[in-house]
Amino acid sequence: MKLALCNEVLGDMPFYEQCSFSKSLGYDGLELAPYTVDETPHYMSSGRRKEIRRIAGDAGTPIAGLHWLLVTPEGLSITTDDKATREKTIGVMLRLIELCADLGGGYLVHGSPGQRRLPDDGDTVEEARKRGIDAWAAIAEDACQAGVVYCIEALAQPRANFVNYLDEAAEIVDQINSPGIRTMIDCSAASQMEKMTVAELIDRWLPSGHMAHVQVNDANRRGPGQGEDDMTPVIEALIRHNYSGWIGVEPFVYEPDGSATAAFCAGYMRALMDRRQKISI
Repeated sequence: MKLALCNEVLGDMPFYEQCSFSKSLGYDGLELAPYTVDETPHYMSSGRRKEIRRIAGDAGTPIAGLHWLLVTPEGLSITTDDKATREKTIGVMLRLIELCADLGGGYLVHGSPGQRRLPDDGDTVEEARKRGIDAWAAIAEDACQAGVVYCIEALAQPRANFVNYLDEAAEIVDQINSPGIRTMIDCSAASQMEKMTVAELIDRWLPSGHMAHVQVNDANRRGPGQGEDDMTPVIEALIRHNYSGWIGVEPFVYEPDGSATAAFCAGYMRALMDRRQKISI
């Protein structure tokens, strides 16, 4: 298993400093929020892509994958009934798949709750849901061709009202039926929404092939180890199923600041991962 930091945590630093600082803390890579390095990341030039990949690689923190995909440009939606907006959104998704591959990443996490909202009520809810699923299906083959996995993230209410549970995400994965589309677990969202524990969810969905990634954070939206959620069973479950992918550290609340949060989370997760892995040998 490899540990990645979601780079927006260090958003007040230039990108090269994010890389070198993350490496010094013990992270193996960065999970990149594209909007943090370019205002229009889906149109990022070839030269800039090569530069980002070089900077990250030289620092020893390669780009693990992408998340927060649809922050820019404004006004995107996969569920809207406005055909032009939806087509534009799918176009951005396709370009971000290319970006991920060019940067050396292996996965994309589709959270973006505001850009996948369903109407509050009425007959249009199911139509909007279908449009969202169709949008994910539309990019599946491109993800396969690029050699990346596009993950549908289950998010907690009230921030999201479309795909709040892992079984919902898994059902969509089965419906699309493509190796390019998978789901993943965000520990904070799962802790808030699911009846099963995160470890139990891993036991259910990782062996089935539905789950391709995990992000660690506390139900209180701070970093792992900064709340009541014990990550030990999570790591044990991942080891139990021979998970060898990335673990993304994604806090949303930084106290006292991003740098201190990143440092604490690295120490907590690295000690936990190393201790559990030694025990399992």
